[in-house]
Parts: sequence; structure tokens; C-alpha cells
Amino acid sequence: MAEELRQFTREELRKHNGKDLPTIYVAHEGKVYDVTQSGMWNTGEHMGVHSPGADLTAEIGGAPHGPEMLERVPVVGRLVPEEDPEDVRVPPALLRLFEKVPMLRRHPHPMTVHFPMAFNLVFPLFNILYVLTRHEPLETTAFHLLILCVPAMVVAMVTGPLSWWLNYGASMTRIIRVKFSVSVLLLILVVVALVWRIQDPDVLVVMGASGWVYLILSITFAPLVGALGWLGAKMTFPH
Repeated sequence: MAEELRQFTREELRKHNGKDLPTIYVAHEGKVYDVTQSGMWNTGEHMGVHSPGADLTAEIGGAPHGPEMLERVPVVGRLVPEEDPEDVRVPPALLRLFEKVPMLRRHPHPMTVHFPMAFNLVFPLFNILYVLTRHEPLETTAFHLLILCVPAMVVAMVTGPLSWWLNYGASMTRIIRVKFSVSVLLLILVVVALVWRIQDPDVLVVMGASGWVYLILSITFAPLVGALGWLGAKMTFPH
């Protein structure tokens, strides 16, 4: 006769996080898995996104793999069904919409984020080329790219939290906190640069102290965009 599996409440599951208790358990669709020996959980988190001692049923939909990866680890129990006020519940009407249009669930942010990243990387490049060559169309192109940055960033910053909510259960991890902070900082700097350029169209033409500050400001966009891209890649491809 098969041994009856242990029943876990959510509170009990949370204790198996490698700290309160040495074991690391996670749940998916009612089953509790022991991932203590998995190298993917040896830092206490999986991919810097998924927390130990948690129910990953909602989050695994945003992972680059399916729940079949959990078949490699032992099942140690079952999760007792109960309402958890910390869970993020998606309204049924939205779920039905996402089922009819799968693209709305997983693809909006990956599609839209490339545009602000490209604009913010190329904008300082054209400014640098203008300063080196004094070829006016280069600076004009940089200005047009800066204009495009604002709506492109707004779209990406709306679809980003949507994907985070739907695919990761709105789990507030360290990577998510940093991504939010850097995104807001970058948007503020983009708006400052745009207002500055509109008010002073010759800021790079007459290359005084303000021109150098404006140029350095634009160059800071590149490492910020690089940091956002790296963090996004780390969420999906931790190794």
C-alpha cells in the first residue's frame, strides 16, 4: 500500500526555505516538491525570481520551461487548499481573454521592450558622432530618437508589470525591485534630456559646459539600459 503523502499548509510550506528549516520545498498544482538537492536552488532562490517555500503554480507560466522540470525531484507531500491573502489573483474575465489571445499573456513586454532599449542606446551614439564630426543631421537624428524614447518607455513600463503580475505572481524579488528602480530613473533622465534639448536646441552646437553635461547625461543611458537588459536576461537565463 502506497504511503500517504504528508499534508502541508502554506504556512508550513514557507518554513521549508533553507533558513527556517534546512530543506527547500516548493509547490505546484497541489503537489509539494523537495528541491533541496537541486543545484538550481543552491542560492536559496531559483533564477533570482522564484522563492523557496512558495507555491509556484502561478509563477511557472512565465518560466522558460514547464512543470516537467519538477518531475526530476521527489514529491514529499500535498498542499492543503486554502485561501492565501498574499496570493495575487487574476480576475477570471482577464484569464478568459488571455486564453483566447495567448500573445497578451507572455509576449507584450518582450516585444515592446526592444524599442526603448534600442532608442536609448543609439541616442548617445549619435550625439557622440555629432560632437566628433559636427555633421548636423546626426544631432537631429539623436533628437528624434530621444522623442521616441518617451512613449516607447511608457509602453514597456506598462507591459513589464503586467507580465510580472501574470507570469510571476507579482512576486517582489530583489531583481524586480532593482528593475523597477532603474526603469523609473532612466525615464526621469530621458524626460530631463528631452525638455533640456527642446528648451536649448543648440546645447551641443555651442559646446560649452552645459553641452558636456548634456552629452554625459545622454551617455549614462547606455549603462542603465545595459543593466536592465542584464537583469531581464538573468531572470530568464540565470546561467
